[in-house]
Amino acid sequence: MASALAQKQEVKGRRVAATGSAAAAYAVRDADVDVIAIYPITPQTHIAEYISEMAANGEIDAEVLHVESEHSALSAVVAAAATGARVFTATASQGLELMHEILYIASGLRQPVVMALATRALSAPINIWNDYGDLASARDTGWIILVSENVQEVYDNLIQAYYIAEHPDVLLPTLVSLDGFILSHTVEPLVLPPRDEVLSFIPKRPRGYRPVLDIDNPVTMGALVTPEWYYEVKVQQVMAMRNAIKVVEEAGREFGRRFGREYWLVEPYMVEDADYIIVTMGAISGTAKAAAQRLRKEGIKAGVLKIRVYRPFPADVVA
Repeated sequence: MASALAQKQEVKGRRVAATGSAAAAYAVRDADVDVIAIYPITPQTHIAEYISEMAANGEIDAEVLHVESEHSALSAVVAAAATGARVFTATASQGLELMHEILYIASGLRQPVVMALATRALSAPINIWNDYGDLASARDTGWIILVSENVQEVYDNLIQAYYIAEHPDVLLPTLVSLDGFILSHTVEPLVLPPRDEVLSFIPKRPRGYRPVLDIDNPVTMGALVTPEWYYEVKVQQVMAMRNAIKVVEEAGREFGRRFGREYWLVEPYMVEDADYIIVTMGAISGTAKAAAQRLRKEGIKAGVLKIRVYRPFPADVVA
């Protein structure tokens, strides 16, 4: 559920019924992504299927790469981003773990990759249902992480992910999570803004605004460095992550101004006078809000603090 403020604003767009997986595919379509590489894994497979169908129908004008593994999928979009392309991939669970090496390469090379993660428990034993073990494994890899509460937020977070990742003060890969099955396979109302307005919000920048691979202006990426230079690069990553806080806030405000749904780092719900606050992320937040309402009727002052931005963690705002 969007914030109380956002509910009072005019919401622009066409309302459809969609799963979280379809919402992710719609976001990729509306963001005019150039290169997509996805390897299927439950419960993310539907994202790959929807994107492939849209590409086959001509709704997505992108290079859709069929690769042999998740490691290859992320490697392919990192390479494409290094040439200046707008890119997308998606995965879940073991797929993210197979990508793990490349997570650090994407952030270390400062490539604005956007990825959707349909969260799922890690083996063993084999478990295709939702938990955040995979998401937690990515928390310190240098990626910005946005967590979605509902199908609408899947779409909105992915659109904002391009605003954030490609911002000149950030240039870091961005992951948008959606709870496996709970959101990836559940149909909810989804408002799709006009595509031209989405592209006005996230226009493609001139190719030379950041270092890219260009035969006419050669650069080296990912070179071997000694420890003192490794440290310099990592400090730049830290500074970019700090910069991301204000860019995430800026993206949320501007998205609200344009489309009627404003977003914050965290979403407080009835916390001002609360004696008890449950801190949540993801789809459980809606259930927690309903529980807080019920407890209020029983005379218990309960509230919910939803963490939307997991990395960079908004510690000051939470406090």
